[in-house]
Amino acid sequence: MIHLADKINDLLRKELQQAVNNLLEAELTAFLGYDSYARNGWNTGNSRNGAYFRKVDTQFGPIEVQVPRDRNGQFHQHTLPDYKQHSDILESMIIKLYSKGV
Repeated sequence: MIHLADKINDLLRKELQQAVNNLLEAELTAFLGYDSYARNGWNTGNSRNGAYFRKVDTQFGPIEVQVPRDRNGQFHQHTLPDYKQHSDILESMIIKLYSKGV
């Protein structure tokens, strides 16, 4: 039988994963200056180029995030530290963003 604490932990892990993925996508959108599939992004010289998956350990359990890429390789995200697989800062940042309604 699954305990309530396990259900809450699983819910928080899923929400954290979704929030990080949304934040990474928003970072790329801000970098490129246009939304995904927007017409004003055509023929700009740089565009979205898929994503790579990355596993990050959190206090709620491991999450898998999709780190987006740009065609020219100029985008460097600031949400997750490079090569680091555990982040306490990430959790506190997401909680602050949620409390502010972002």
